[in-house]
Amino acid sequence: MADARVIPLHPEGDGGGRADPESPLGRGGPSSGDELAGAGEEPEEETGRSADRHEALAEAVAFARRRLLGQYAVDEFGFDRELTERVFLPLLRTVYDNWFRVEAVGLHNVPSESGALVVANHSGTLPWDALMTTVALHDHHPVGRQLRMLGADVVFGTPVIGPLARRTGQTLACNPDAERLLRGGELVGVWPEGFKGIGKPFRDRYKLQRFGRGGFVSAAMRCGVPIVPCSIVGAEEIYPKIGDIRPLARLLGLPYFPVTPFFPHLGPLGTVPLPSKWYIEFGEPIGTADFDAESAEDPMVVFNLSDQVRETIQETIYRLLAQRGSVFSG
Repeated sequence: MADARVIPLHPEGDGGGRADPESPLGRGGPSSGDELAGAGEEPEEETGRSADRHEALAEAVAFARRRLLGQYAVDEFGFDRELTERVFLPLLRTVYDNWFRVEAVGLHNVPSESGALVVANHSGTLPWDALMTTVALHDHHPVGRQLRMLGADVVFGTPVIGPLARRTGQTLACNPDAERLLRGGELVGVWPEGFKGIGKPFRDRYKLQRFGRGGFVSAAMRCGVPIVPCSIVGAEEIYPKIGDIRPLARLLGLPYFPVTPFFPHLGPLGTVPLPSKWYIEFGEPIGTADFDAESAEDPMVVFNLSDQVRETIQETIYRLLAQRGSVFSG
């Protein structure tokens, strides 16, 4: 099927554009007066805005047509780049800029071309921190890098959320998938605290939980890519978790069912995150290229490197907290 033809809303000669230069009004005849000499001409700025609107409309129509006809591509993991960049990232960008007012620093520490593993602290009851990190790297990194996040199996087993996670670039948190992405030059993100971090009570805010067995470290070592520590401040306050309804969580197959000062008491309104001020800092990369293949299988080496990454993130968090004046104004 041929591409749709764009029909201008105001073609020449239909009375909706400039006046005909041959008409008395267009020539600015004796009866028109100086004030009418340019009456049929649109200001250049308005013309430019109109052209931009027409172009945006044409792009939106073409996008919808491609989706309906299945004329789009996904990679082997199910990542739909066009859908992510045209639909999901604009929505997240509004939250990033206007609600959390995120400030991202140290983006120059993230490689521009090669594969790398971004390791960050996890918090906030719902994973807004992962989403905001994605926006920071896509919109503010010098070359605009797409973060391919590793998620728990419960994410991909959840209706609606699972397919959506695949479409936006996430994949299962397992070493084979992580290594394929890293060797392909992708930027991979991991939150090794898992649900222990994101679901911890508010009293334990900004205290990093255990990093598991260091599987992310061994994956980076086998691929010889750098590990970039990422410290996030601000996410702990969006949903202060003061309780957990465990029987309900088990019934729903969830790791926890949070109770906050506003949820579930206020219903859907309680799911709106508080507008805390966020800081995301990417630290200096920790190289792994000097490790041999045997080191990636040595539990002690893996544990030491994992502990180094964890301590780097924790120290940076404490420094950012000391610099922060207010939870909501920064």
